[in-house]
Parts: sequence; structure tokens; C-alpha cells
Amino acid sequence: MRVPEQDVAESAPQVVSAFLEQRREQIAQRWADAPLFRWVFTVSRDEAVEACKLVVDALSEVAVSGRLEDVATAGFAPVRDQLGRMAQTRARAGSTPAQIAGEVAGLRGPVIELLRAEFTDPDTPHAQECVLALTLLMGTLRLVVMETALDANADLIERQRQQLLEVATPVIKLWEGTVAVPLIGTLDSARSQIVMESLLEAIVDQRARYAILDITGVPTVDSLVAQHLMKTVAAARLMGAECIVSGIRPAIAQTIVQLGIDLGSVLTRASLADALAYALSRQGIEVSRADAGASAR
Repeated sequence: MRVPEQDVAESAPQVVSAFLEQRREQIAQRWADAPLFRWVFTVSRDEAVEACKLVVDALSEVAVSGRLEDVATAGFAPVRDQLGRMAQTRARAGSTPAQIAGEVAGLRGPVIELLRAEFTDPDTPHAQECVLALTLLMGTLRLVVMETALDANADLIERQRQQLLEVATPVIKLWEGTVAVPLIGTLDSARSQIVMESLLEAIVDQRARYAILDITGVPTVDSLVAQHLMKTVAAARLMGAECIVSGIRPAIAQTIVQLGIDLGSVLTRASLADALAYALSRQGIEVSRADAGASAR
């Protein structure tokens, strides 16, 4: 496509759209060697070229709509997912957001060069207007990539947070019919919900009759934490299990008394060992120390 100096009937976005459509293959071939695509598609260059073509098609659709600076335009929808995955891949490889933004910006040079070559005189006002339109479009692409990458990273962080919550609240089978949840760290609403769900699932899976909530590793207990504990105890009872709270240290006991929190309906024991001993005794199991003399023999 050659754009004569006198042919200014088409608007700059229309010219840019037609250019992208007709030079799709050339642009894709040049972009496939750019760091943004080369580091993601390490096995097959053909895959990189196809990915580049999808981006070119999206840019062409956005250009023909005239909404060159609108990151929300529908034209970008087909490539958002792919661009986000690519940005994530670069981030996992150690690239900073600034580096990813720089890699996207690096796509602008080759395509601007190809566009300028389309004009018999690239210095005319119309040619410069078209170059400016393409520059704006590439800037919007950069914003789309960064926005998509940030959204994807936020989702990843949320998933990792949820996984950490689950890992931080393991349910342990101590004995046949007895499970325990050793709690460490601060309890908030989100973590308390995970504790309750994990414990109730374990009660069902293990057919547990006794569930121990050990709070030895919980630094402080306030009215909110106490409320969460009581809700968990009540839910366990509804599932047919007796819930025991262990590990209430002297400082926490004083705090509970000072706050006026009534835990009278909650069965408590000083330590996890005491709670386990209680659960075992309720099941008719006696645990005794081995005779010291017999052990020596």
C-alpha cells in the first residue's frame, strides 16, 4: 500500500487500520523477534508470529473504530487474555513492570518504520498525522498490557493468599475419631471462615466425634476472635462433634475475663495434650506412662 501525498481523503485512523491489515504478516514477522514475544514463545517462532498477528488484528479493529486512546474498546478484548499471560510469564521470569512496559513500547519502532515507508513523502502533514495516530494506538496497547497484567497479578496474589490461609490452618487427625486444628498467628474473619470450613469437612471425612481447636500460637484474643471461636464450636456441635478449645494461656485468660466474654458453654483445656487426653478418655481409651524400671530393662 502506497499513500500518495495528495491522497488525504481517508482519515488517519482509517489509513492506519488499512496499513495494519495489509502489512499484517510483515509486522508479525518483525514483532516475533521482539523480547516480549521471544521470551514467551521459546519453542516455536511460528507460534510467536501467530500471536503477533492476533495483536495486529486487534489494533486494526481499534483503529477503524477511531477510539485510539480507549483501553476499554471492544477491539482489544480478543487479545487481553493472551497479553496478560505473556506479561505474567515475563514477570515470573524476573521482569519488572517497567521492563515489561519497555518491551511493549519496543514494538512501536518497527511498525512506525513500516508506516512511514508507505508514504511517498513521510514529512507531509497527513503522513505525520497518521504516524501520530499509530503512536497513540501503540501507547494504548501498552496501557492495555499493563492493565491486564496488573489484574492477572491481583488474581494470582488472591489465589496465593487463599492457599496460604489453607496451609496455615491444617486439620490433623490425632486419633481415630479425634481431629485438631493448631492455630498460629492472628485470626481474622477470612481465616476464621477457612478454619470453620476445614474443620467441618474433616469432621465429616474422618467421622470425628471430637474436634480440638488449639490456640497456643494465637498471640491475642479479643471479642472478635472469641466470637469466631464460639461460632466454630457451635458449627462443630451441629455436625455431631464435641469441640474443645485448648492452649488458653494466662494472659489470654485474663484478657477474656476483662472483656467480659462468656466462654462458659465452651469446653476448654490448658494444653493440646490435655484436650487429647480428655477426648481419648471420653472414648474409653486410657493412656498411661510406661514404667520407668521396665523401660530401663
